[in-house]
Amino acid sequence: MAANNMHNLTTLIKRLEAATSRLEDMAASSIDIQAINGAPTPAPTGPLPAPPVAKAPEPKPIQEALPESVEDFDAFIAGTVKKFVNLSDELGGPVAEQASSVLRAFAGQRKFILITTKAKKPDMSSPVFMQLLKPLQDSITSVSELRDANRGSPVFNQLSAVSESIGVLAWVTMDSKPHKHVEESLGSAQYWGNRVLKEYKESDPKQVEWIQSYYQVFKDLAEYIKQTFPQGIPWNPKGVSAEEGIKAVEQNAPSPPAPHPKAAAGAPPPPPPPGPPPPPIKFDAAPPPPPTGGAGAGLDAVFSELNKGEAVTKGLRKVNADQMTHKNPSLRAGATVPQRSDSASSVSSNRGKSPAPGKKPKPESMRTKKPPVKRLDGNKWIIENYDNESTPVKIDATMSQSILISRCNKTTIMVKGKANAISIDNSPRLSLVIESLVSSIDVIKSSNFALQVLGTLPTVIMDSVDGAQIYLGKESMQIEVFTSKCSGVNLNIISGEDEEDEDYKEVPLPEQLRTYITEDGKVETEIVEHAG
Repeated sequence: MAANNMHNLTTLIKRLEAATSRLEDMAASSIDIQAINGAPTPAPTGPLPAPPVAKAPEPKPIQEALPESVEDFDAFIAGTVKKFVNLSDELGGPVAEQASSVLRAFAGQRKFILITTKAKKPDMSSPVFMQLLKPLQDSITSVSELRDANRGSPVFNQLSAVSESIGVLAWVTMDSKPHKHVEESLGSAQYWGNRVLKEYKESDPKQVEWIQSYYQVFKDLAEYIKQTFPQGIPWNPKGVSAEEGIKAVEQNAPSPPAPHPKAAAGAPPPPPPPGPPPPPIKFDAAPPPPPTGGAGAGLDAVFSELNKGEAVTKGLRKVNADQMTHKNPSLRAGATVPQRSDSASSVSSNRGKSPAPGKKPKPESMRTKKPPVKRLDGNKWIIENYDNESTPVKIDATMSQSILISRCNKTTIMVKGKANAISIDNSPRLSLVIESLVSSIDVIKSSNFALQVLGTLPTVIMDSVDGAQIYLGKESMQIEVFTSKCSGVNLNIISGEDEEDEDYKEVPLPEQLRTYITEDGKVETEIVEHAG
C-alpha cells in the first residue's frame, strides 16, 4: 500500500515539473517578441476594439409621382406657352418683358394646382387663400404696369392684347365651367389683337405669328380645362389643410429653374485695357508753317489770281473735238457721268439733295379690283373686297369668333348668332345687321354707315365716319357710343310703350362743342344746343 502511494506521488511530481517547464518556455518567447524594436511594449490589458464597419449609403428620398393634372399642365407650359414666350423674345423690348411675367404667372398657377391635389379647399376670404393667389395677382399687376408705362409705344396694341386678357388666370377660382371664362378672355385679347393683325397683316408676318400664338394659349388652356376640370378644381376633400399643403409643396419642390434669359441681365463685360500713353509735349518746337495755296489761302489768294488778267487761263488744257461728248456719240454711249467730288471749292456738292416727290395714290377707278374674300381663319372671320353686292353676305358666328370687315362698298352683311367683336375699316355705304355682340363694333373711315341691332350691343366706337344711322332694339338701350372726328351720326331709338305704337325716334349726336376759360382759369367744354 505504501509502495503504491509513493509511485503516485512520483508521477505527480513529474507531471508538475513538465508543466512548469512548459510555462517557462512560453514566458521566455513572449519577452523576445516585445523586445524586437527596442523598448518593450506593454501587452494590451483590455478587450480588442471592434473592426470598423463600412457606412452604408443613405437611401435617396423617393420622388413622389406628380398627379396627371399637373403633368398635363406642364406639357401645356412647355409647348404652347413656351412658343409664345420665344416669339416674344424675338420681338424684344416691352413685349419680351411682358411675356416673362406671363410665364411666371403660369408657373405660379402650376404650383396652385399641385397644392389643390393635396389640401382641402379653404375659405375663399381667408388669408391662406389670399396667400395662394398672391403670385397670380403680382403677375397681373406686372403685366398691367408694363402696358401703362408704354402708352406712346408703337407696340401698345400688343401690350394691351396681353394686359386686357391676363385676367384669364382667375379661372382657378371658378366653381362652374371655368373654360367659359377663358373663352371670354380670348375675346378681350382679340379686341386688341385684331388691330395688330390689321396693321401687320402684309408688312410683318412675325407680328401675325406672335398674336396667333397668343390666341393659341387660350385655346389650348380651354381644352385642358374641359378635359381636366370641367366643373372647376375639386381640391382634395380628404387632404390636409391648406397651410400644410403649401408647406409640403414648398419642401418637396425642386430647385427653381434658371431665370428667363431675356429677364435676367448678365454682368457687363470688363472695360478694355488702357491704351499707350500719349507722346510728351514739346514746348520748344516751332509752330508748323501756315498752308499755302488752295482753299486754305483764303480770299487773298482768290483776288491775286483774278488780278493776273489774261494769264489766268494759261493753266487750262485745250480739249480736242474727239474728247467732247456732244461731238463724239461713242463717249455718250460708253461712259457715265462721274460723281462730283466733295472738294471744299465745290459749293453744289455740299448742298443737300431735295427729297423725291412721293407717289400719288391711283384713283379708285384705275385700281385693280381684288376678288371678294369670305373665310374663317381660326376664330376670326375675314370679309374683304365686296363691291355693290346684290345679296346680303351672311355669317354664322359664335361667341369666341371675331369679324374683320375691310374694303367693302355698297354691301349688306348679316351676322347670325352672338359674335365677340367686329372691326370695320374703309367700307363706304356698308349696312350691317347683327343679333348680339359680346364686346364692341369698331368703325374706321366708313362713310354712310348703317347698323341695326336686334339683340344686345355694349359699345360702338366710330372714328372718321361721315354719316351713320344706328337702329337700336329694346335690349340694346344700355349701349355706349364713342365718336371721334365724326359727323352726321344719328341714333334711332324705339319710342312708345305698346307694341302697336312702337316707332323709331331719331336722335342726332352732337357735333359742335363750345370751349371757354372760367374765371378761376379752368377750361370748360360743353355741347352747343340749337333751340329753334
